[in-house]
Amino acid sequence: MSELPAQDHVDQQQLRLILAALQDGVILFEPNQRISWANRAALEMHGVREIVELGATVSEYRERFELRYRNRHHLPKGHYPMERVLAGEAFDEVIVEVAPAGQNKAQWTHRIRSLVLNDAAGVPDCLVLILNDESERFDAEERFETTFAANPAPAVIMRLSDHRHVKVNRGFLEMTGYSEDQVLGRSAYEIDVLEGAARRELAIERLQNGRTIPQMEAVLQLSRGGEKRVIVAGQPIEIGDTPCMLFSFVDLERHKLTEDALRQSEASFATAFRLTPVPTFVAARAGCRIMLVNDAFTRECGYAEAELVGKSADEIGLWSDKRAGEALEQKIHCDGSVRRLGMKLRTKEGGVFDCLVSAEAMTVGNHPCVLVIAQDVAERRRTDSEVVAAIEAVMQDTTWFSQVVLEKLAKLRRFDAPQGVAELGDLPQRAREVLTLVCRGMADPSIARKLGIAPNTVRNHVASLYRRTGVNSRTALVIWARERGFDGGPPPKMPKSPNRSD
Repeated sequence: MSELPAQDHVDQQQLRLILAALQDGVILFEPNQRISWANRAALEMHGVREIVELGATVSEYRERFELRYRNRHHLPKGHYPMERVLAGEAFDEVIVEVAPAGQNKAQWTHRIRSLVLNDAAGVPDCLVLILNDESERFDAEERFETTFAANPAPAVIMRLSDHRHVKVNRGFLEMTGYSEDQVLGRSAYEIDVLEGAARRELAIERLQNGRTIPQMEAVLQLSRGGEKRVIVAGQPIEIGDTPCMLFSFVDLERHKLTEDALRQSEASFATAFRLTPVPTFVAARAGCRIMLVNDAFTRECGYAEAELVGKSADEIGLWSDKRAGEALEQKIHCDGSVRRLGMKLRTKEGGVFDCLVSAEAMTVGNHPCVLVIAQDVAERRRTDSEVVAAIEAVMQDTTWFSQVVLEKLAKLRRFDAPQGVAELGDLPQRAREVLTLVCRGMADPSIARKLGIAPNTVRNHVASLYRRTGVNSRTALVIWARERGFDGGPPPKMPKSPNRSD
């Protein structure tokens, strides 16, 4: 980077002061490989205090820190995020484990994004890495996997998007005689954990809707022939950002269904619940009085567990909008579940963060309860906006960056901003009706009953909406609609017509 006039040095210093206050790590480096600056958060994510400890250049950084993928494979020369940016590559997300050179155990897990700013001639002038410390999240996921694998209760985890088994523990393998390779990647049709289930139709409907499957007897086919009678139950969970179903089993031939088995199942659930990296709590269905919270929830909200247990959501002011909280409780009471409802959760310090709330009615020790999951969706959008806004803040009426760069930043903001509502006008009337009910959190069977059409027809409409909007999940579809001003208000009343054809 060429020498800057005195005024530009002042502007650059102002920029660095703003970036230094961000919680996300920011590293600035130049096309000649020189690492020019890093804020305190970025230094702490590398366990150093001064920028010189990162290395003067990108090559020195590679010599001082070992980066590995999540599969423990080392990143070779030329594949470090800084080197990829220098080579002209842009990326939205890279997950790497970081350790000081020579250490076998990774100390941090970074989620990294890149930003390149060009000069007036279109040549890269300032290269930026934005770092998020995901160490706690991935540590929690590893603890969950360790607990899952070590749990003696047989269990498998099925991915809901394609109904394929993605995890299996030793208890299930020993009970059925399968090897791990014979289970992982297999579909529900190849290894049917609900075969012969006493309430198979109910179980399949709950599975398709990602809802809790109550305990019921079933028959498992063994790898070398024969079969085994079991008690099977399903609990929806998320592995990373992937919706899954955790199936747990009790071997009826070896154990009777006793209170001891029930207590063991509840203890296993409690362990998995506490280690879940997404903020979660269990509350009594009547009055929404909190009974159990996990570590992620107390960390995000700032409360100690003792400050929450025994109190209702209304008493602690959990929801920023009290009426929205009351509507949530009413929906759970009426429908038994809620899926990815946009709400604002209030922290102990009075802060608010946007989240997608999912809830499911359940029973714990014969007590009617509700399991509530609140996933923060604002953090990543806010991170990129803060970095761009911080850079823009010191570029007003300055010459440190060119007008070309300012225009590029403006494009980034326009790209991030919600689009207009005109695209909604392209949707057929029936598609808009289905979209309205999807935005209200209704499952396919409920939509079918509401509109008087077949469930398969609803699924076809939802698939068509995916193609038209360019998304691939119900959550993304709801977000797409809300960004365009479509709030999912009550749809038009439909005449009852059992013979109606769509």
